[in-house]
Amino acid sequence: MDLFPLFNSLRVAAISTAVTFFAGIFAAYYIERLPRAVRGVIDVILTLPLVLPPTVVGFFLLKMLGPKGFFGMLTGWKMAMVWYSAVFASIAVAFPLMYRTARGAFASFDHTLRHSGQTLGLSNTYIFWRITLPNCRAGILAGTILAFARALGEYGATSMLAGYTPGRTAIISTTVYQLWRTGDDGLAYRWVAVNIAISVIVLLFLNFAEGRRRNA
Repeated sequence: MDLFPLFNSLRVAAISTAVTFFAGIFAAYYIERLPRAVRGVIDVILTLPLVLPPTVVGFFLLKMLGPKGFFGMLTGWKMAMVWYSAVFASIAVAFPLMYRTARGAFASFDHTLRHSGQTLGLSNTYIFWRITLPNCRAGILAGTILAFARALGEYGATSMLAGYTPGRTAIISTTVYQLWRTGDDGLAYRWVAVNIAISVIVLLFLNFAEGRRRNA
């Protein structure tokens, strides 16, 4: 049993989650402070990949990052059909989860704490890292776990942008599909079991984070 799909899936999910963690938090923090009308428009744009079919997201990514896409032609870099193509696809579909969850956490934050810090002469950077984030940590942790789970289970956009090449771009979801196509149900069941085991662990962490948020 070649373990590359497991390694590649975890690698892609970890990198994607790291990117969406910081991008989602800072986008949520600054967009939360915008006027309601502007915030509503940006919310729709940033959340759109969450409701679009994954194949549609993959199509747009392929048109932007593929060899004949805008960024592909502009930079000359190979951004499609390589292992890190899956990172771009996973970021696109996982970012809305991190963003929306972080937005909810920041919206429920008691802003009097921030104002109190400002009256004491604390910098906005200090207030953000030492007051705002610690008070929103349960929601942000839940968003991080959801983003990781979404990145780990991504198939549609990834299959279009990264394809399936054993030992190069294969991840668990595309491997299961290819094994089913070739009639190797036994090995497909093994990968399904691996994916279920990882998903159960992720959900346990999510339940733990939700429990802490309710008790906070």
